[in-house]
Amino acid sequence: MKRTRKKKLTITIITIAAVIIAILTAASFYMLNYALTPNKRSHDEAIKRLYEREPSTIKTWVDSIEQCNALRDTAINVENRGTLKAIYIKANRPTNRVAVLIHGYMDRAESMLHIAYLYHHLMGYNVLLPHCYAHGDSEGGNIDMGWNDRFDAMRWMQVANEKFRGDSVQTQMVVHGISMGGFITMCISGEECPEYVKCFVEDCGYTSVWDEFSSELHNQFSLPEFPLMYTTSALCKLRYGWSFGEASAVDQLKKSTLPMLFIHGDNDTFVPYEMLDELYNAKQHGYKEKYIAHGTEHARSFTDHQQQYTKHVTAFVNRFIN
Repeated sequence: MKRTRKKKLTITIITIAAVIIAILTAASFYMLNYALTPNKRSHDEAIKRLYEREPSTIKTWVDSIEQCNALRDTAINVENRGTLKAIYIKANRPTNRVAVLIHGYMDRAESMLHIAYLYHHLMGYNVLLPHCYAHGDSEGGNIDMGWNDRFDAMRWMQVANEKFRGDSVQTQMVVHGISMGGFITMCISGEECPEYVKCFVEDCGYTSVWDEFSSELHNQFSLPEFPLMYTTSALCKLRYGWSFGEASAVDQLKKSTLPMLFIHGDNDTFVPYEMLDELYNAKQHGYKEKYIAHGTEHARSFTDHQQQYTKHVTAFVNRFIN
C-alpha cells in the first residue's frame, strides 16, 4: 500500500512538473515571438505618422526633398543578415560633416526625418538613415533589439564616411539614435570606433534588453521577472545566439570614451525615465551631458520641445565637430 501511494505521489509530482515546464516553454515562445517578430511599417505609413506628430515645418521640408529627389536609397549586403538598406540626403553645400541617425523599435528610417531636419536643414550636414535589420526595407527574420544592430550600424558609418568625405581624408561624424536607436548608439560607443566618429547623441535608450522586457512584462501583463524572463532569455540564446542580459548598454557605456549627450523625457514609462541616471552614471570616461525633456513621454522630446532640443543638440555637437 505504501509503495502504491509513493508511486502515485511520484507520478503526480512528475506530471505537475511536466505541465509547468510545458506552460513555461509555451509562454517563452509566445513572449519571444511577441517581442521579436517584425511588423514592418510601409514608407507611406511612416511618413503619415511623422506628419501627424511633428510640426508643419517638418512636412514642408520632407515634401521639398522628396519633390527634388534629394532622398536617395542605398544598400549593403551583410553575411548571414542579407541586404540592409538606408536612405540618405546630401548636404546642400560640400561638407565632410555627417550625421548617422538610427530609428527605434518597429520603426523605419523615415521615422527619423524630423531629426534629419535638424542636422540637414538647420546644421548643413550630410545625413544617412539606416533601416535596421528586420525593419523597414532591410531584410531579416527577427528583431535584435539593437544588440547585433550595433555592428550593422558601424558598417553604415563606414559607408557614410566613404560617401560624404569629399576631398577630405575622412568625415566628422555624429551618431544619433532614438529609443532602440539610442540603445544601438550607446552600444556602438563601447566598441572601438574609427577616428572620424566625434560624438554620440542617445535619446531615450534603455539600459538593457533584460530591463526593458522586464519593465514591459510588468506593465503589460503584471508578471514578475521570475521565471518567464529567465526561460525566454535562455530560449533567445538558443534561437538567436544572444541573451537579454548580455545585451546591455550599461556594460557598453563602461567602455565608452567619446562624448555623449543623453536625452530622456521625464514622463517616459515605455523606457522608464529612471534608466537615464543609470546610463549616465555608467559612462565614466570622456565628456558627457544630459538633457531632460520635462513632461515628455517616450520618444517625443523633439516633438514637444523642438527649440530646446535643437539648442541642446546643436551646442553639444558643435563642441566636437566644426
